Amino acid sequence: APLELNHPFHRHHPLLLLQNPPSSYTRCVCDFCDETCEKFIYHCSCGLNFHIKCALFTFNIAERNLKELEHVALEDPSFSSKNDGGNLGKCFACWEPLAIYTYFSLDCGFNLHKKCAELPAKMGHVCHRKHPLLLQFNSEQLSCKICQVTQQRGFLYGCSTCNLAIHIDCLSPLPVIEDKSHQHPFTLFWRQIPFICDACGTEGHHVAYACCTCSIMVHKKCISLPSIIQHVFHVHRVFHTYFIHKEYSESLNCIRCHEVVDTEHGSYFCADCNVIFHVNCALKEKEWYCIVSQENEDDKSLDIPVNSITKFLETNDAGEATLIEHCKHKHYLMLSDKISEHGDKCCDGCLLLISAKFYHCLRCDFFLHKSCAELPKMDLIWDHRCVGKPFSGSKPFILTSDCMFECEQCTYLSNGFSYKCNECGIHSCVRCATLPYAVKIPGHKHLLLFYYDYYNFEKQCSGCGTDLSNTYRCKDCNFGLCLNCVMRPTRVGHNCDDHPLNLTYHKINDYTKYHYCDICEEERDSKNWFYHCETCDTSAHVDCVLGKYRFIKLGSTYNEGNHPVGTMAAAKENKVAKQNLQN
Repeated sequence: APLELNHPFHRHHPLLLLQNPPSSYTRCVCDFCDETCEKFIYHCSCGLNFHIKCALFTFNIAERNLKELEHVALEDPSFSSKNDGGNLGKCFACWEPLAIYTYFSLDCGFNLHKKCAELPAKMGHVCHRKHPLLLQFNSEQLSCKICQVTQQRGFLYGCSTCNLAIHIDCLSPLPVIEDKSHQHPFTLFWRQIPFICDACGTEGHHVAYACCTCSIMVHKKCISLPSIIQHVFHVHRVFHTYFIHKEYSESLNCIRCHEVVDTEHGSYFCADCNVIFHVNCALKEKEWYCIVSQENEDDKSLDIPVNSITKFLETNDAGEATLIEHCKHKHYLMLSDKISEHGDKCCDGCLLLISAKFYHCLRCDFFLHKSCAELPKMDLIWDHRCVGKPFSGSKPFILTSDCMFECEQCTYLSNGFSYKCNECGIHSCVRCATLPYAVKIPGHKHLLLFYYDYYNFEKQCSGCGTDLSNTYRCKDCNFGLCLNCVMRPTRVGHNCDDHPLNLTYHKINDYTKYHYCDICEEERDSKNWFYHCETCDTSAHVDCVLGKYRFIKLGSTYNEGNHPVGTMAAAKENKVAKQNLQN
């Protein structure tokens, strides 16, 4: 093996023979066979690495010197003895399945289609008439100009002058394609100028498929788009459409990326909720959606009951229920808005202080926010997937109460209302289960939207300073919150103060000596949110106020390991601590 190899498939730089991979900290993978390189590799400064045998074998392909193939029998995939269920691996040149074409399979481990072994080193093509296309490695990791997919390994045809790459199979597309998702066949149409795909709304180049009956033009990959999918981001099924009628002509934003969707082109749409996806956003992660067959399009098995109120006993003139029966309480509940008559009581559903209108029991100490009383008995949790199982459509969660659980999303312990998955047994507290993908926070003037991708964004939570992963953020400014900060109660009671504490989003003053917590007496970061009482000038860390057991009802007992933790005892300890502070 020469110390320096001028490879015809990589004309910009020579390949240098190294005894060891260039870095011992990362796994070095051959850019031809996709196997690990451990010793003696050919390396290029632009990042390519090859086994010696891979570099020399591909060099021989380029030089038309394939003596290794002279005595190798061709394998026909239709009756090959090596065909085990059609899973033969892939061709090292084009990385398409071997079972598609006749192929060579060498004893040394190389698999090649016969057509790939005979590829011309240079060719002219109708899709790029300016310069000839050269067979080469994809060292610059360019996406194919025709299918927009980036092929990591193998060969492709490229033009370095125009920074152009085209996959081998994309150069000879089928002239006519039929697919069950569309009632008419699509015909190949070569284009010299870009076009907008009517199926997905993104740009296409060179190869288009046209349906003259429907007057649409699409990418090859978009011919077989699923017509109906169930997505984790939405409880209803969404339908692929090539355009949206005028009654929905208002600006619609994709609920995945929150950017505007051009309704003149293809999208996935729920007409009942006006929820829309870009096609590429809906299909970006395969584990986040499942395809719904058209036979099951009208399946209503997941219809959700309206709410958990079992009977309206009395109503007022506005038609509002003033006396009800509820499925999670044995006594009648009465509607009220007089908070002062009951003191600082917590809702038995969400464990937050009661506010606005609420229902209360005339016979026992039971309270429910009106919104919590109207929660459905069953709900669909949009982002839940059972651990170890692929997403197979939303399944109903059952409303439960009076059991101790740890919420899957916020990880708080609670014994309020929750939604439970009957398949995997996880619980989601009602605060998390009812959280929408767009929220309004009192401490910020704009709407916050939920993002799975947060590139080009400050990656620290504006509320607590922790690093962000999945996040709510503002499109208009550099502001983002972690899930825990979005879920913070804005008003809480605590034994450190006689008044409710309010979540505070700004500095009370600019003097460093005041930035201390009145519960733990440690310093506070003035940039982070905290709880504050303006009357008493009490300030405290968020975690010091909420504690570990904030959402467990007083008087309950939680067994942590072999040690019972009583929240009544914890309340007494807080009272003693408060008296000590006053002394």
